[in-house]
Amino acid sequence: MTHNIGEFLFGRAPENSLPERVNQAIKRQQGDSEQLIGWVQLLVVTIFGTLYAIAPKTAMNAGFHPVPWALGLYFLFTFTRLVLSYRIHLPAPVLTLSVIADISLLMVLIWSFHIQYMQPASFYLKAPTMMYVFIFISLRALRFDPRYILLAGATAATGWLVLVFYVLWSEGGHSMITRNYVTYLTSNSILIGAEIDKIISIVMVSGVLAIAVLRAQRSFKRAVSDEIAARDLSRFVSREVAERITHADQQIRPGDGEAVNATVMFTDIEGFSTISETLSPTELAQMLNDYFTATSAVIEKFGGVITQFQGDAMLITFNAVKPDPHHAKNAIRTALEIQHLCETTTFCHGARLKTRCGINSGEIVVGAIGSENRLTFTVHGDTVNIAARLEPLNKQFGTYILVSDTTLAHGTEGQTDARWTQRGDVTVRGRSQPTAIFSTDYRNHRDIFSPQIAEGNIA
Repeated sequence: MTHNIGEFLFGRAPENSLPERVNQAIKRQQGDSEQLIGWVQLLVVTIFGTLYAIAPKTAMNAGFHPVPWALGLYFLFTFTRLVLSYRIHLPAPVLTLSVIADISLLMVLIWSFHIQYMQPASFYLKAPTMMYVFIFISLRALRFDPRYILLAGATAATGWLVLVFYVLWSEGGHSMITRNYVTYLTSNSILIGAEIDKIISIVMVSGVLAIAVLRAQRSFKRAVSDEIAARDLSRFVSREVAERITHADQQIRPGDGEAVNATVMFTDIEGFSTISETLSPTELAQMLNDYFTATSAVIEKFGGVITQFQGDAMLITFNAVKPDPHHAKNAIRTALEIQHLCETTTFCHGARLKTRCGINSGEIVVGAIGSENRLTFTVHGDTVNIAARLEPLNKQFGTYILVSDTTLAHGTEGQTDARWTQRGDVTVRGRSQPTAIFSTDYRNHRDIFSPQIAEGNIA
């Protein structure tokens, strides 16, 4: 029950603590806020001092004038704290004393009015300067920390209560109490209810501001946590998939998906098991990192999205989670440039990693599969199954790129030429209908996809 009330008032607390780097950034922002608070307070005391200096002086004490001294003391205090805020990070005890000093100096300034103008102590209870209390309280919201708002409010309420008790304690105080509102406004009489209203207003404004800042603070921290989670998630899945998950209007559930016409490519490193036997786990990981870094750049260049890694293999989609009207052509270009990359690049520890690619186009389903607690965002359907079967068929034909007739028709706009070799109709495992497949080599395409190849810079 208490938890529900707290969440209703203050908002839902963030589930995870923020990383230290984020906390440091917030600290720096709060330091900047202290500088802003200092400048605003310096402006306020300057305006107040200017107004006092130019206002006509009537019925004032001919001797000691406390108001200029109080204003001067407050100006000096504000200026000193502003300078310190630029030189050091003000610690919590200093900030606490600073808030108390702000309000206390303002209360002393208000208290001095009855001496300055030779009036009963009740005179200062009607001073409009009391409104500055709300300015000082609201300034504390700039720091984005509700503790200092509450501290300023509590100090102001206590200070005003002390001023009221001083009036009642002073000579003639009790005899000046009235219940007549008109008499209160037109004389130095005291209306207890009016002073209680002021204290209640101070407390309520401080409380509302503190709640608003705390709710905003919690919302901010949750938003930062979500942003960090999304950014970290994009390192484990593609950026497009991460954005699709984090920006979904509703929570993604098992089976959620949509049908799209897309191109799917499976890749696999030839002889990877043999290569891995000669390397230590650390060396193998380094080699794969180099390989995936290089091939990912090619895939991203042509608008592909790596939907899944599995060992040395990749599942790449075009127009599945990222719009691409030329998905078949871009998939073919990706496969050609990956083949060229593997022919001309030596990866970690001198390895040459030849890559086999299987490509198919058609309707697929893009979405989440799994259980409520564990989901995988992937693609599935008959089109995906065919692409998965085409990749290992490269071994049978001695090729590195095999595409279906559907992909070739869309990728070459129906203009199949001698650069493509038909490999017949193949009934891939798990299907009853045959699929016409074609192969090619990147050397046959110097004129269409890579300036480097077009210049003849081939290993």
